[in-house]
Amino acid sequence: MTGPIHLYDRYDEPDQLRDQLRRLLRHRAVIALGIVLGLLGGAALALSRAHTYTSTSEVLVRSTADPFGTVSVAADNQVSMGTEQQIAASTAVAVRAARLLGQADGKANALEDALRITNQAKSQVLRFEFTARTPGRAARGANAFAEAYLADRKARNQAAAQRATQGVEQQIKTVEAAQKQETADDDTAKALQSQLDTLRKRVVDINSRDTDGGDVVRRGEPPARPSVPGWPALLALGLAGGAALGILLAWLRSALDTRVRSADEVRAALRTPVLGLLPPGHGEDDDLLAVGRRGGDRAETLRALAYRLRGTGLRGGTGRLLVVSPRRGAATEEVAVNLAAALAECGDEVLLVDADPGTAALTARLPLLPDDARTSGDASSLPDGSSLVDAGSAGRFACCAGGTASPDRTGGPAAVHRLPAGSGSRTTVVVARPLLEHADALALAQRVDGVLLVAGLGTTRRDDLRRAHELVECSGGTLLGTVLDAARRRGRLHAVLRRGPARPEAETATPVVELPAQDDTLSVSRG
Repeated sequence: MTGPIHLYDRYDEPDQLRDQLRRLLRHRAVIALGIVLGLLGGAALALSRAHTYTSTSEVLVRSTADPFGTVSVAADNQVSMGTEQQIAASTAVAVRAARLLGQADGKANALEDALRITNQAKSQVLRFEFTARTPGRAARGANAFAEAYLADRKARNQAAAQRATQGVEQQIKTVEAAQKQETADDDTAKALQSQLDTLRKRVVDINSRDTDGGDVVRRGEPPARPSVPGWPALLALGLAGGAALGILLAWLRSALDTRVRSADEVRAALRTPVLGLLPPGHGEDDDLLAVGRRGGDRAETLRALAYRLRGTGLRGGTGRLLVVSPRRGAATEEVAVNLAAALAECGDEVLLVDADPGTAALTARLPLLPDDARTSGDASSLPDGSSLVDAGSAGRFACCAGGTASPDRTGGPAAVHRLPAGSGSRTTVVVARPLLEHADALALAQRVDGVLLVAGLGTTRRDDLRRAHELVECSGGTLLGTVLDAARRRGRLHAVLRRGPARPEAETATPVVELPAQDDTLSVSRG
């Protein structure tokens, strides 16, 4: 016999997509934070760049980088535009531009930061882009840098011409000295005179060269609009970027979050059924007892949970149920108290045992029945050291919250509660310590019919659930299922304010709860 065959369903992928969207929307605060950061970034960019203007001027660089030794060299190879671009962005040109703008030389670095020089491929045109707060200042800055570059290039060409002229004049002096010495030979004198005429012509050619080095082909004009988008565009850009950032952060947090967020995650972690999902609506100031005393969806869910446990998990055994949570913080006591009330409503005789000293005694937080309201039958059937709880319309059930010292166990302040064994015995609901914080609760797991694990949605981690499941299985117990509490988690500040003073050691002593499997005793002790 084969197992079920999974057929392809075209609705699987939309379901997975919806599940992914739900995971992201669980972190709405992170998404909102990303949107706020994006809007703040857009606003900051708008404040810093919304009122900036950029003006452009262009300079045609002539092929006069080396005008005196470039015979038979193509004009395109006479100018290195990369070198000229670096020279145009140098501090010397910036100082000239600052002087043209009427500013001190120390302002040259600030002017360099506002300048951008570009050159297109296979072009001898340099583009000067200057950014300023006002259109007029941007135009003046672009034109000043273009003129400063041409002035610097002209100065460099004039210096090269002057050096070349000095070299030729030195040669002329040498030839004139030789001409004075050589007076006998006419041919030699003619040769020296010819050489002297050539050198003088060379001086004339050098001095007649154009040393400007370039022309302004486009002057900077005051721009009509800012160089960056306005407020609406920048805010829209910030909103889009912030939304993308928020979704990314939400996805990362969802991927790294180890807390259970749904019943499917709990089933995957424990491989056991989820017997109930408690809806929101219970607060720390509310009474623990809801079944029989007030209505609501939460009370009905707890009543349905009791009916399910009564019909399946507790049938055929001694009627003992252990209610426990992986760590402190879940609604363990609320589930145990209302299970006891719901079972009493079904007609069972119920005993609620408080085996968790980490919190205040249940008898102090439950509506106990006064002694004068008890009947003779209640007094005879009530276990030693227990009290009756008035569950309203659900009836009554016994609650044991510690007990008294036992005379037959000297050396240990234990209380022994004898319960009749068999099918007609009381149904016992035991509230124990958190499994992962105190290991003494594992001793009860193998002496009860089943263990009910209470976990909180959004507060319990998957690793804690797996560890609790392993501990229950290793101790020989049976995990019946899980109850999930979907109540809203209180903030840390509220938890600190609600936290009471430290309890004395005598009140926080570790309890020892003994549930013998063969005899008919149920022992609760504090030692």
